[in-house]
Amino acid sequence: MVDKSGLRLFHAPRTRSVRVRWLLEEMGLPYELEQVAFAQRPAGDEAYAEIHPLRKVPALEDKGRVMFESVAILQYLMGRYGPTELEVTPDEADYDLYLQWLHFGESGMLMPVTLLLAHTALLPEKARNPVIARSAKFDTVKVLAMLADHGLAGRDYLAANRFTAADISVGYMLFLLKIIKQLEDAPEAVTAYFARLTARPGWSVASAVDAVPA
Repeated sequence: MVDKSGLRLFHAPRTRSVRVRWLLEEMGLPYELEQVAFAQRPAGDEAYAEIHPLRKVPALEDKGRVMFESVAILQYLMGRYGPTELEVTPDEADYDLYLQWLHFGESGMLMPVTLLLAHTALLPEKARNPVIARSAKFDTVKVLAMLADHGLAGRDYLAANRFTAADISVGYMLFLLKIIKQLEDAPEAVTAYFARLTARPGWSVASAVDAVPA
């Protein structure tokens, strides 16, 4: 039997650590939550640099071993502490779709969403570039259309007719768009999908602004 104790998540609200906390909640895994100060950059302090050399979040410590890429952490937790319905296995028909959307949430959505976030909300107003903001908005609209037309057409979730880690990966990026009020004009399939995701109890815990696990 795999020992599930000893998981420690270094977390800051609204960051990619939300993905990891969401998965931990959905899998019902016990974990310790360590708040990382995120108001300044880099995050945390010099002690945190011993955990994550770039002082970003998330980081996950498991019995002395540390990971800090959010989607990789999802895969690690499912592989190490599964089986779980959150993972689609190679023998399932939608294995290809699952892997595609699992990584699309970071690789495919990262650039337009983060540029839009930076140049409409995150950067000081004098540092925002309206040309970059318009370009990022254009690309974000295309990404959301792709998600609606090729990911959610005839589906409630992205793979295997059930909620999986792919939905956690993509759902976090939609959350960022929601924060900056850039999800309001998304295709109806996308907004309905986001409503399904955020109705889950695991999401309520993962997205909480406090740092104390239930």
